[in-house]
Parts: sequence; structure tokens; C-alpha cells
Amino acid sequence: MASPNDLQFQEFEVAADLLSADPGASTLSISASNDPTIAAGTPAAGEDVKLDLSEDEEVQEESSELLGGQKPSGGFWTFEYYQSFFNVDTVQVLDRVKGSMMPLPGRNFVKHYLRNNPDLYGPFWICVTLVFSVAISGNMSTFLREPGNPGYHHRAQFHRVTIAAVVIFLYAWLVPIGLWGFLTWRQGAERQVGGYSFLETVCVYGYSLFIYIPTSILWIIPYDWLQWTLIVVAMVISGSVLVLTFWPVVRDDTKVTAVATVVTIVVLHTLLAVGCKLYFFQTTVHTTPPTNISPLIHTTLVVKPH
Repeated sequence: MASPNDLQFQEFEVAADLLSADPGASTLSISASNDPTIAAGTPAAGEDVKLDLSEDEEVQEESSELLGGQKPSGGFWTFEYYQSFFNVDTVQVLDRVKGSMMPLPGRNFVKHYLRNNPDLYGPFWICVTLVFSVAISGNMSTFLREPGNPGYHHRAQFHRVTIAAVVIFLYAWLVPIGLWGFLTWRQGAERQVGGYSFLETVCVYGYSLFIYIPTSILWIIPYDWLQWTLIVVAMVISGSVLVLTFWPVVRDDTKVTAVATVVTIVVLHTLLAVGCKLYFFQTTVHTTPPTNISPLIHTTLVVKPH
């Protein structure tokens, strides 16, 4: 009968060949001591146990991602790919809405509110709500401007909903696309360090439009001075969000390019607000029709002697 000292682990050539063929395989290396009192399979105090469980760790990471709700996205033609763009909760959306209404100097909207998790849920519903609020408020404003005009017959202008949808959604998508493309062209390879992604750019523009929803509702009040005051306040708040967000990206460029980029952002934003005000909330000008005065006709009767 062999003594316990004669029992030793040996490395076979077959095992070495398997390890060389698959280096990532799980391995177990045990250096047993010569103490015969230790039972086989029980690690002693002097044993050196090394475990390489790379495959198990990968399985655990995948399971933790599934438990955490982070599912791997497929191709762009799959529903799961676009589902990740709407992976936000109510608290996050409300926090971003508050950030768009209270811009503070030195607080970047992308870094303080998006935190590498931009979404399309908030911008989409903000644009939809703004479309209906502008169109409905514009109709109500037109009706309230004619309370004492007996010759006025109100007709709901449903085509304004279509016009508002085209204008707002084109602005919320085309302007971010142009800005993102321009910044990508100007920054080149450095964009990976200090730039914003396309989704972040669209997200910032979408949330910056939220201030116009309560503003458009207050535009129902038929006073021009109040409407223009509200539009100036809304433009300052909304424009500040854009300027404070994109200025850190363009300030490293040439001075002319940086200033021109910021001015273009502000001008396009102003054109949207002023255009909505002038088209959907028109001021009715009453003109007194001219009075037709018939000329006096003098008839002279001439009697000829016979």
C-alpha cells in the first residue's frame, strides 16, 4: 500500500496541450503539503489555491446586467435598439425639465442632468405637447380678441396643428443635426474627448423647448405687451440653456468661429419663438370701412319759350 507521501499531483502532457490550445479555460492549481493528517480534497493552511474563473465571471456579469435592466441592444432594425433611447424614469425626466427652466452659470446641462444617459422620451413628448399648446392657444387667442365684434364668426383653424408640428419637429431635429455635424467637422478626432454625441445634442434642444409650453398658454391673454414680455423671458431662459451647454465645446476653436456658432444658435432659437408668435397669435387690426358718400346731383330744369 502506498504511503501518503507517495501521492503527488503531476502535470500531464495532455493537460498542457489542452491549456495551450485554450488559454482561457478554467484551471485549478493546488500545491499540497506533506502533512499526512490532512484529508484529501481539504485545503490546508499551507496550500496555494489559484482559481481562474474568467468564464464564470462573464456569466455573472451578464446575469447582473439582466437583473439591472441593461439588456444588450441589437441592430438598428430591432425594437430593442430604439428601446434604449427611452430608458428613463419620471424622476430623471422631471429633473431634466427643472434644469431646462433654471439654467445656472457654470452648470452644463449635459454633464449635470444627462450624465451619459440621453433620452428621446422627454424631447419627443415636449415637442408633441408644444405643438398642441401653440395651435390651441393660437385659436383661443384669436377668439378672445373679437368679443364685441358682431360681424366676426369664429372658425377653428385645424391646419395650424399641422403647421406647428412641421415647424417644431423640423427645428428640434434639423438644427441639432446641423450643429452636431458642424462640431464634428471642426473638432475632428478631438470630438471623442470634449464633444457631444448626436443623441445628447438632440436631447438638449428638446428639453430647451419646454419653457415655451407654459409661455404659449399664457399667450392666450390678449395683450401684446404681455405676450412680447413673456416671449423675451422664454427666449432668455431657453437660449441660456443652449449657450451654457455648447459654449464649452466651441470656446477652444477660433474666436470668430466660436462667436459665430453661438450667435447662430441664438438667432435660430429667436426666429422660432418670434415666428410662432407672429403666425399663431396674430394681432387683429380693425379698419373702419370708408363711407360711400353719393355725390349731390343738381338737376336744372330749362324751359324754352315756344
